[in-house]
Amino acid sequence: MKRVIQFFKDSYAELKKVQWPSREEVGSNTKVVLVSVLIFAAIYGVVDFLLLQGIELIF
Repeated sequence: MKRVIQFFKDSYAELKKVQWPSREEVGSNTKVVLVSVLIFAAIYGVVDFLLLQGIELIF
């Protein structure tokens, strides 16, 4: 049981050392991720559509 308690104490001590991002940084990074996902989804959607049209044209 002592090992479990020591584990949680050590984990808590390590969490104190973490440099957490500010609220503004999190918001900014979230926007970048969302825009990137939308751009790649659009690109893959267009490629999928074109491949489907090409396959239908052949067969």
